[in-house]
Amino acid sequence: MSTIKLTIGDRREIERSIRKKYNRVARSPEGSFKYPTGRAGMKGLNYPPEVMDALPESVASSYCGVGNPFSLGQIHEGESVLDIGCGGGVDTMAAGIMAGPGGNAVGIDVTPEMVDRAKANLAHTGLTNVSFESVSAEDLPFEDSSFDVVISNGALNLVVDKLRAYSGIFRVLKPGGRLMMVDQVLTGELPEDREAMVKSWFK
Repeated sequence: MSTIKLTIGDRREIERSIRKKYNRVARSPEGSFKYPTGRAGMKGLNYPPEVMDALPESVASSYCGVGNPFSLGQIHEGESVLDIGCGGGVDTMAAGIMAGPGGNAVGIDVTPEMVDRAKANLAHTGLTNVSFESVSAEDLPFEDSSFDVVISNGALNLVVDKLRAYSGIFRVLKPGGRLMMVDQVLTGELPEDREAMVKSWFK
């Protein structure tokens, strides 16, 4: 197991690389990944048909998740949901649809361009219980016990200080709240060279 300690400069380089990549994704999500995206990706991952039907094609085309967090549990009407690493906002809006008018969904992303894309997508829907903020997963600005559910789709693997992020998640979850996340995992060994680790962090 690697014991490499990242410097402040390493962290800044990782964050710069992540923002550069997802700035590009915000402009053109199609073709940015090796797996199915858009409505085809959602269908392949068994998203609820009623949710997909409620999303305009212009919104669904922004989907680029690695899995389906809603396969891990149901969002009930009236619940409050936080989506960490919301990207173009598709999962956030799906959560808002499931939570209904009495609930709400908040999407956060560290890349301002992705948040702009999410807000533009939201404008194509009639959803009034969904909002987006440019926020880091390591610095959640929400009060304790604010959410019934926290979801995340392929984002937490990119976070540098994962302990801080998870501590924040469990702080903002209500007692008995649920974390429903899907992500990519490393099946081999971490690079032993710090420079190689930093360069490959976002891949």
